[in-house]
Amino acid sequence: MTAPVLAAGLSQLADRYDVLLCDVWGVIHNGRWSFPDACAALVRWRAERGPVVLISNAPRPASAIRPQLDALKVPRGAWSTLVTSGDATRALLAERAPGPAWAIGPERDAALYDGLGLDFAGPEAARFIAVTGPYDDSVETPEDYRDRLAAAADRGLEMVCANPDIVVKRGDQLIYCGGALAALYESLGGPVLMAGKPFAPVYDLALAEAGTLLGRPLDKARVLCVGDGVVTDVKGANAQGLDVLFVGGGIHGAETSGDGGLDPAALDAVLAAEGAHAKWAIHELVW
Repeated sequence: MTAPVLAAGLSQLADRYDVLLCDVWGVIHNGRWSFPDACAALVRWRAERGPVVLISNAPRPASAIRPQLDALKVPRGAWSTLVTSGDATRALLAERAPGPAWAIGPERDAALYDGLGLDFAGPEAARFIAVTGPYDDSVETPEDYRDRLAAAADRGLEMVCANPDIVVKRGDQLIYCGGALAALYESLGGPVLMAGKPFAPVYDLALAEAGTLLGRPLDKARVLCVGDGVVTDVKGANAQGLDVLFVGGGIHGAETSGDGGLDPAALDAVLAAEGAHAKWAIHELVW
């Protein structure tokens, strides 16, 4: 595969694309604070080029994420609309109502289930599992769930995972996400369904929103995906036939960064390890 071209900034690519589909966590914030240069780049893109559709693996609907972005001081001018894995997953959950579901995840993710008519139960009585992440992602690991998930896998319970991310970086701490529990469940023989990145449903939503915002038929050759996760952002864009700007200093920063920037050889190795390819790469998103 062709190695990604190192880009100095988003401005270098501006004349090639009409729409950005931009990842959120790891690109414009880290869960504790936003990245001013990345936000400024998106503000300028939106003002000068076209729509910015934020595409997040957050397991909650977009309506629940907007206040979080405001609290992190991500300017409203940096994005046109927001699509989440939670939005895409609600269709899978609705198909399985009334359940009952064994819901694994923190209370803050409860908005995912609003209005779906789902009942809830413990693992012994549930008809399927709904996962947004660990109950307490500050201390728990997937191993804390092994015995309960093994019993559920033995029963053949289906798992619907609303966040395919394995880990994210919250401030300086790596925390486990729903995708880590889903990976463990699959290793135990349990069936898993996901709708967020890298899977098609969330891209279908995002591209539909982009076409509406653009006001004309969408040319996928002029859509650029921006993200820092190889398995989620890069491979998801690859599956959709979309160009990618890989933000190498994000979740893979320890693997890809050299003195003062990206190490091209390390960058290639990280992508190749997952069979992924990116047209462009940048250390951090800047204009």
